[in-house]
Amino acid sequence: MESDYAKQGKTAAIVSYITIIGTIIAFFMNQDDKNTFASFHIRQALGLWIMFYLLTAFSGMFNSFFINISFWIFSIVLIVYGLILASREEQKAVPIVGAYFQEWFTFIK
Repeated sequence: MESDYAKQGKTAAIVSYITIIGTIIAFFMNQDDKNTFASFHIRQALGLWIMFYLLTAFSGMFNSFFINISFWIFSIVLIVYGLILASREEQKAVPIVGAYFQEWFTFIK
């Protein structure tokens, strides 16, 4: 558990992992407060949902069930991992791609 500051942004952080619509809602929830904990998880969630949709579109080019399901499992595991981190009030990047999302989505403050 981090602090009261993390608790204030916890709701927006958790909402951000619940579909891409949740990420958009969390972005607007965080506009007034500018909570850095919430912003961190909104950047993570936005990157994960974009990656999920891109991998889904990319896997559609293949007729292999195993490639499709492996992309889905990879994406869903990372999204659930991010959701767990947000609910535990931990500000850690998701493995493999999380650091890139923090660099790419710096416009979310």
